[in-house]
Amino acid sequence: MKRTHLPLNGLRVLDAAARHLSFTRAADELAVTPAAVGQQIRALEDMLGVVLFRRTPKGLELTPETEAGLEALRAGFLQFEEAVRAMQAGQSSSALTIAAPRDITAKWLQPRLAAYAASQRDLTFQLVAADEALDFTEANLDIALRLADGPGEHEGVKIGEAAYVTVEAAAGGPDLRIDWPGCPAGDRPATIRVADGGLAIEAAANGFGRARVPQLLAQADIAAGRVRQVGDTTPTLLAYWLIAPLPQWRQKKVKALVEALTA
Repeated sequence: MKRTHLPLNGLRVLDAAARHLSFTRAADELAVTPAAVGQQIRALEDMLGVVLFRRTPKGLELTPETEAGLEALRAGFLQFEEAVRAMQAGQSSSALTIAAPRDITAKWLQPRLAAYAASQRDLTFQLVAADEALDFTEANLDIALRLADGPGEHEGVKIGEAAYVTVEAAAGGPDLRIDWPGCPAGDRPATIRVADGGLAIEAAANGFGRARVPQLLAQADIAAGRVRQVGDTTPTLLAYWLIAPLPQWRQKKVKALVEALTA
């Protein structure tokens, strides 16, 4: 069934004017001029084809037509307020759903998330393993972490440098290539192929050869001495990005998380 177009601004003005029985006091409440209130009421009367107020020596009076609809109108505005509160509930909820590839979750995200969670005891986290783009609405996501050349159609912020490094076992290893789906093409066949960059680092640490991985992914293992960097860091277009559609990006809990992860 086709819905009737509702003149919400006019109805809001009508509600205020009916409560105060004064265009001046209604204007004060709505932060507009009395003339603007009068204009909205006249436009509403023209649309509805009824007289909404009568001027008397004692001031404004409601017409029977206005009295007939006023209770339903006010109930409707209360329902609007409840609807808005319901839609804002996610904004103030204590749950954050984050999608990220497994390797960056294990190597970078979880340690930082644990430190953040320790200072935010009221928050709970749900981590979703995702290597491809997800439908934020369908998956009910708040934010995602992606290896990409930018945020795409979403809002986003880059974390870390857009660079790759080559790593091998701390004690050295064979000059053999470890391959994974995000690895830049090499000039020789791979000795082993693994599912992601995190497993490539583990293979390098275990002596299988050398892995070419995002710098951000390898930082913790290099610092811990599990692997060592071979050669120079190579700039690339790809970097890890925190991304979300604008409505999710504006949420206070998402803003706070982004600030903590990028500090």
